[in-house]
Amino acid sequence: MLDAQPGIAAEQAPQRVAAVPLTPGQGVFAGKVAIVTGSESGIGRETARALCQQGAAVVLNGRCPERLAHTLRELESAGFAVTSYVADVTDYAACEALVETAVLTFGRLDILVTNASISQRAYFADMQPEVFKQVLDSNVYGTVYPLKAALPALIRTKGSVTFISSISALNGMPSGSAYCAGKAAVSNLAHTLRLELADTGVHFGVVHIGFTQNDPDKRVLDAAGQPVPIAHRPPRWQKSQAEVAAIILGHIRRRRQRTVISALGLLIVLVHTYLPRLGDWIVLTTTRRLRHFYE
Repeated sequence: MLDAQPGIAAEQAPQRVAAVPLTPGQGVFAGKVAIVTGSESGIGRETARALCQQGAAVVLNGRCPERLAHTLRELESAGFAVTSYVADVTDYAACEALVETAVLTFGRLDILVTNASISQRAYFADMQPEVFKQVLDSNVYGTVYPLKAALPALIRTKGSVTFISSISALNGMPSGSAYCAGKAAVSNLAHTLRLELADTGVHFGVVHIGFTQNDPDKRVLDAAGQPVPIAHRPPRWQKSQAEVAAIILGHIRRRRQRTVISALGLLIVLVHTYLPRLGDWIVLTTTRRLRHFYE
């Protein structure tokens, strides 16, 4: 995910170089080329690593040049086929350059994972409008723009698109209005695209992430747009980033329409579908009794 900091326009231009031949490797994604947005850290980094381990060539992406360079060196030192591109995915021109980097470097594009986004820790009534917009833009346009730029290349390869959503999209969560709205939007977008582009052979799927262990410096936005630590999550409820990445890879490999991670996520689906009033009662009760869970 993106760090909670103001958006920056990407200034890095893709080098005009000949495509690097993909040498046959081992793994279910051998010979495939992937872009993982927001892969300088966190779940995105571990998803990129897992794709590399399964034979894919991967284009890393992030907004922090130093952090992105560190991740690139780490994966290169392991012998993986990787390159990187600094880009704010809410900038469409930057997304075009990101996709161009993949095609110029590796000759094709097979997999797009739209992971980059900003989260929040703020109640709607307290949020500044520009902060709500920033969170929503990162989740919606941060998904739409990379896909729009990548779609022609993905159609050529009958590739795979995976939107990283959240269990928050399945049922609203207090202190997460913009984030929940954005994640729900991309879930519905995937459904629409499956219908519109059914004849292209492109896979569109959504992974709803549950509570996951975060990097120590992970930050979200408060009501005024300032970076703050993420709200408390009981460790026993959290999956590791590597576990989540493995589930994402299984989703891509099986070309699934939807994957919900964690027992809590599946419970939310069940309750929201069949007992929505009970679901709301549970959320309201926990909001009163476990405020640190949201604030």
